[in-house]
Amino acid sequence: MPRVARKLSASGIYHVMVRGINRQDVFLDTEDVKRYLHALEKLKKDTNFSLYAYCFMSNHVHLLIKEGSIPLGLLMRRLGSSYVFWYNRKYDRIGYLFQDRYKSETVEDESYFLTVLRYIHQNPIKAGLTKRIESYPWSSYPDYLSGKGFTDSEVPLAMFDTNRKKAKKEFIDYHRLINEDHCLEVDGKQLLSDQEAEKIITKLCHIKQCSDLQDLSKVLASEYLRRLKEINHLSVRQIERLTGIDRNIIDRA
Repeated sequence: MPRVARKLSASGIYHVMVRGINRQDVFLDTEDVKRYLHALEKLKKDTNFSLYAYCFMSNHVHLLIKEGSIPLGLLMRRLGSSYVFWYNRKYDRIGYLFQDRYKSETVEDESYFLTVLRYIHQNPIKAGLTKRIESYPWSSYPDYLSGKGFTDSEVPLAMFDTNRKKAKKEFIDYHRLINEDHCLEVDGKQLLSDQEAEKIITKLCHIKQCSDLQDLSKVLASEYLRRLKEINHLSVRQIERLTGIDRNIIDRA
């Protein structure tokens, strides 16, 4: 079946999501995230695109980008190949790392721009990784508070108020609002919170608590782990966190 051509943005702004192939984790430690960030910053300097937001999760990345001197497709290919080359050398592996086609959506107006901005920054909260948005280290949210980093925060802040102090307060308040924002999702599904994932694990595996999965036979546990990844779309990192089972075992299931 031929691929559908991507919709081009009149504003040049896109919400982009890149994920690991077969939903595998692509950031295993802090060094990995820093390396991708370094590649992103270098490419930004070389091609002059604008970066309004980012967030790194264990198996995918969200970006809010405005095209610069090269088209988005070429930009993402350069970014991906730079990181994958380094990653494969570090972990002594070969082959693809990211899903072959990144997901993207156009962002044409200010209202949806702010929705995507908040959605990206709230990803770790909705995934159950943190309770306070400012405490998550791998998103652009801290750049907005500190004025540091390489995020182009001035344009989004100006959408809240021309006075920077007032803009920052409104930015914080906006991100604290309870919402049901729906933007790009992994496999078209919302990321599950840990509480939701716990219910899925205990129900599917017929256990009282997630850690009980460790007590099942290797064959049965492996089958459940495979279903949790492939059918219920739980990430390796989330399964590891909730069950206490080693990441390598989950990967092999």
